[in-house]
Amino acid sequence: MPSPPVHVLIVVGSQNRGSSTRALLQSIAGLLREAGAGVDLLDLPEEPLPLFDPDSSPRESYYAGLKARVEKADVYLLGTPDYHGSISGVLKNFLDHFWPEFAGKLFASVVASYDKGLTVTDQLRTIARQCYAWSLPYAVSFADKADVKDGQILTDSFRQRVTMLARDLRVYGELLAKQRRQDLAGSEPGFLARYRS
Repeated sequence: MPSPPVHVLIVVGSQNRGSSTRALLQSIAGLLREAGAGVDLLDLPEEPLPLFDPDSSPRESYYAGLKARVEKADVYLLGTPDYHGSISGVLKNFLDHFWPEFAGKLFASVVASYDKGLTVTDQLRTIARQCYAWSLPYAVSFADKADVKDGQILTDSFRQRVTMLARDLRVYGELLAKQRRQDLAGSEPGFLARYRS
C-alpha cells in the first residue's frame, strides 16, 4: 500500500476531555483521512507528556516514539484553547520538546476563543518561524456553543471554513513536503541545507 502524499500530526492541546477543541480536531482528522491524507492524532490528555527537561527528556522512554511521530509529519495542526491570550501549557510543553524536527514543514492552528484567538495564533506563528517552519496564512478560531456544540459544527459558514482548512493542509502540506525532500536531497544553497545528512 503506497504511503499517503501528506502526513498530518494533529495535537490536541486541551486538558478538558469534553472540549470542543478535541471534537473539532477529530472532525478535521476525518476530513483529512477521507481525502487520503495520513493522520496521527496526539491527544495530550490521553498521552500526557512530562514537563520538558532539556537535560533528561531526550533519554526518557517516551521520547523516541514521540520524536518518530513528529519527524514523520509533514504538517502540524495544533489545537488549543485561548488561555489569557496564550496557548495552553500542555501544548507549549509539547512544542518545547522539539525544534529542528519542525524545519521546512507546515504549521496551522485551531483556537477555541471568545476573542478571535489572534494573540494565540500569532504566538504559534512565531514559534513556527523560530523553528524554520512555514505557517498557514490564516487560522481557524471558534467560540464554544456558538460555532461548535456537543462536538457538532453549528453553521454552514463555519463548516466551510473547516473544510477549507482541511483542504489547504493537504494541498500546501504536500507541496512543502515535496520541496523539503528535494531540498534535503539536493546540493543547492537554501535554509534546509543545514539539515542535510
